[in-house]
Amino acid sequence: MARFILSLMELGVSATVHLLFGFYVFSTAVAADISQAAAASGCLLLRRPAAAGAGLVNVASAGEEEEQRGAAPIVLDGSPPPIVLVHGIFGFGKGRLGGLSYFAGAEKKDDRVLVPDLGSLTSIHDRARELFYYLKGGQVDYGQEHSKVCGHARFGRTYDTGHYPVWDEQNPVHFVGHSAGVQVARVLHQMLADKAFPGYDTSEDWVLSLTSLSGALNGTTRTYYDGMMAEDGRSMKSICLLQLCRIGVIVYDWLDIPWLKNYYNFGFDHFEMSWRKVGFSGLIDLLLGHTGPFASGDWILTDLTLQGSLKLNSTLRTFPNTFYFSYATKRTRKLFGITVPSSVLGIHPMLFLRVLQMCMWRHPQNAPLPYKGYRDEDWEDNDGALNTISMTHPRIPIEHPNRFVLDDSDCHPLQPGIWYYKVIEADHILFIINRERAGVQFDLLYDGIFQRCRKHAFRKSPPTVSNETSQ
Repeated sequence: MARFILSLMELGVSATVHLLFGFYVFSTAVAADISQAAAASGCLLLRRPAAAGAGLVNVASAGEEEEQRGAAPIVLDGSPPPIVLVHGIFGFGKGRLGGLSYFAGAEKKDDRVLVPDLGSLTSIHDRARELFYYLKGGQVDYGQEHSKVCGHARFGRTYDTGHYPVWDEQNPVHFVGHSAGVQVARVLHQMLADKAFPGYDTSEDWVLSLTSLSGALNGTTRTYYDGMMAEDGRSMKSICLLQLCRIGVIVYDWLDIPWLKNYYNFGFDHFEMSWRKVGFSGLIDLLLGHTGPFASGDWILTDLTLQGSLKLNSTLRTFPNTFYFSYATKRTRKLFGITVPSSVLGIHPMLFLRVLQMCMWRHPQNAPLPYKGYRDEDWEDNDGALNTISMTHPRIPIEHPNRFVLDDSDCHPLQPGIWYYKVIEADHILFIINRERAGVQFDLLYDGIFQRCRKHAFRKSPPTVSNETSQ
């Protein structure tokens, strides 16, 4: 009984902290929109007579207009290759949350950077399909077999014009993925190699480089604390943070308030959960877990468990013509042989408790090990969301070629087909949302990433289609 009460208290604290952080991000975006809209209204008042209500600021329409501006294609031509920033879980691209930047404005460091808006909670597979059509153009095709199995519509939104329609072997891209975003890029890369897009002659050489920033390359034990079952990595506990999240997302999508979904969207439109489609009885089915993404398992958390990542990684290769670099983050240290948080002030309040919990994670004795050779102690170091061991390079079910570096210059000249990685002191959200929080580290990190893409990742000869892999 005492353990149950402790779990409820922990759930209450965790839910409160997450809600407060979500409210902070949302209110920051709204405040920025109000300021921008007020400034725009002031300019209009100087140009024409005031009309009734002209001075009122409509935050909803401000968010909707920003989304429309963000959705307007910024069409890039060939060289140099664009850098595509891929957001992680609960993330957003250009046009969502008003003018707020998920990557804290890093996209302004280069004039050929794209920031796609993908589903924030949808599966890695679905996001990878969306990313392809965002770049190339056309109607998103999630695949006939996948859509049938997962119970959603086969087709999604249409990009009348892709943001990089010339994308091919001669005009490749650089992907930079934060958190789960790196797995989205890797899955898309594999789809390109497998020619998984009907009507397009794709290959692995469409991707020039892939950079992982706090990337979920091998999953995270955090998913089990939040409610995923360690026994299978798919089902959820009856009472947990993810159940609260599930209910909130279902209600949000069922209410289907246009201006609000334009402002922020979880990405489940292809599941057609709106009251207009399913009615009240459909809401009951969704909440009971009979239908929808949480029933079929076609959402991000199943992909982020160790079991889900192992399943995903078993189909993904490291390609010989692509350059790889990974930044693994950690906020832990050893104290008398025990792994503990490395600081109090240096860790975001939302993540401090998480860092401490992940240090103490022990896989249940009655549950099968997630992979051969698993050891709890290997997964203690973390950044509050992901385990440091997961972020260095793909390692389960098999370890991909890799090389540890202390400084970016240690890996010059870069060799393709190898995961270069370094470990930096940072929590999981130090380099996103709030630029000021990271300070000088922000510029050092992103300048290094962009410089590598522009000066060190290039092919000396025309790309050739190869079925070989480096593993």
